[in-house]
Amino acid sequence: MTGSSTEGITIVLHPVSDLSAAKAVYEALLGVAPEADSSYYVGFEAAGQHIGLVPAGGPQAMSAPVAYWRVADIEAKLAEVTAAGATVKDPPREVGGGRRVASFTDLDGNVLGLVQEG
Repeated sequence: MTGSSTEGITIVLHPVSDLSAAKAVYEALLGVAPEADSSYYVGFEAAGQHIGLVPAGGPQAMSAPVAYWRVADIEAKLAEVTAAGATVKDPPREVGGGRRVASFTDLDGNVLGLVQEG
């Protein structure tokens, strides 16, 4: 196998139907207050992980949680997984602070994400 390795799962986004209620549950679970708290996204940092709550699945139309794997080169990794049979769902885009994200589906339709820190 050639190509670059990942640096592990660092972000998991969860679609939620009631942001306020979900925020209370995740705050109790993680034991920390959210670092990002808005009407369109609530994000927690806990134990080296970023846990995000996305109302109604957001613009990505998420219907299930999506794990984001940290990579050094998002374009290279996306090319590797598509060459292996994956399909691009959302091409790389900047989401703030130099962070870039992309997502793809595997051969069974599971959505996986990639994140490159700026």
